[in-house]
Amino acid sequence: MSAFSSLVSRIGLVLGVLGVLVLSGCAAPGMQPGSMSVRQGTIEQITPTQIQSTHHAGIGAVVGGLAGVGIGSLIGGGTGRDVAMVLGAVGGAVAGNEVQKKHDQPVPGQQVIVRTGSGVLVAVTQPVVAGLRVGQRVYIEGSGETARVMAQQ
Repeated sequence: MSAFSSLVSRIGLVLGVLGVLVLSGCAAPGMQPGSMSVRQGTIEQITPTQIQSTHHAGIGAVVGGLAGVGIGSLIGGGTGRDVAMVLGAVGGAVAGNEVQKKHDQPVPGQQVIVRTGSGVLVAVTQPVVAGLRVGQRVYIEGSGETARVMAQQ
């Protein structure tokens, strides 16, 4: 095996390990499937805000690079295949990063402050939900970053 081919194999291995590490970080533990905390309350205040993207930085480049290596490995043989894999990894990483940048723009949101039945104030920042207004009875579904305020029907 040539030194170049060995280098390409190592690059592919490193990209694969990085991909697994990045994707495993997305699988954070949370509530058990099927269970959800639901509280009732009344909206005290609604403040418009911007919500930053929740996409993990760099994942576009990693996934694009891995795809590029995969596609490059289908081209030619020997040194030509090695070159195609390296070029595919670099090109895929650049393309994946550009695609991710387009999805990293902040989105309109709202911070909703709700007084629960027990008198506790709960602040939830979420994408805009049309129709919410001060004084309205609402449900707070979930907790932490997954909490959402929804109108009672």
